[in-house]
Amino acid sequence: MRRVQIQRTVADGLRVAVRASVYAVLGGAALVAIATVASVLGPLLALDLYTPPVAAWWTVFTAVAVQGVPFLLLGTVVSAAIGAFVPERAFRRLLPRNPALAVPVAGIAGAVLPGCECASVPVAGSLMRRGVAPASALAFLLSAPAINPVVLVATSIAFPGQPKMVVARLLASLGTAVVMGWLWARFGKEKWLRLPGRGAPSAHITGLRAFLDGLQHDFLHAGGFLVLGAAAAATFNIAVPRSVLDVFTASPWLAVPLLAVLAVVLCVCSEADAFVAASLSAFPPTARLAFMVVGPMVDLKLLALQAGTFGRSFAVRFASTTWVVALAASVLVGWWLL
Repeated sequence: MRRVQIQRTVADGLRVAVRASVYAVLGGAALVAIATVASVLGPLLALDLYTPPVAAWWTVFTAVAVQGVPFLLLGTVVSAAIGAFVPERAFRRLLPRNPALAVPVAGIAGAVLPGCECASVPVAGSLMRRGVAPASALAFLLSAPAINPVVLVATSIAFPGQPKMVVARLLASLGTAVVMGWLWARFGKEKWLRLPGRGAPSAHITGLRAFLDGLQHDFLHAGGFLVLGAAAAATFNIAVPRSVLDVFTASPWLAVPLLAVLAVVLCVCSEADAFVAASLSAFPPTARLAFMVVGPMVDLKLLALQAGTFGRSFAVRFASTTWVVALAASVLVGWWLL
């Protein structure tokens, strides 16, 4: 019997190793394909269909997509590693028992989970299932994709020579997460929140297999939204007439809510949204800050994920309130720093 178990363990290890090799090959092939399209096929296509708008569209699209892919890959690798190898109970042990103190601690703890905002929803659900207070888990859900090191480094590269933009994003995002946690602790009702179940057996897979599954899901899922976001940003820059933009860019009171709404619609991954924001150079800094603060916390894909995980009643209330708080935090921090 023991020999059979050893043979099964070895067989499982071989299957995991083969699977890792396949994912590595596929991941490398995907990156090579992106680089090839961006550097070779794109210019050729632009020459065949050359017009100034086409060339401008391709320039913006390539800049956003190619600059964002390395940070997206790094974020998904670290996120998958933490999800697979760091036990969820470790987060619970770090939180104080006092709810008022636990919320900001949970918000700061979001910095240890680099990755797509999509990954924060199941992690927050798992924390609630393990007994973590919903207010703390929700603060973690909002801060994790917004203040982690990968996102902040990407922001510093997208805005070279503008360290205040990085600091402003950190403060506004963390402030939004903490305020939302406190608001839920004070006004949230249990009937609004449907606690997630334990999920399918595959959700309990751990170790290398869980890492590979998480990496594959996060990279492919978030990568698709990155490409769509880059295309949408390029189209927005080219298709929207300058006269229309001037109406909004001339007034911060119109530009800020416009980009806050645009962040909800574009659904750009948090590791890459700074490059999209930087491409919207016609807008004032506070408006671009609002785009980066709102996006990782409220967008259409997150609304769908939250509705499926915690219930539609919760998702509508939580997303709408978060949008208002994130907008207010962006305006206050932008007025102070930018």
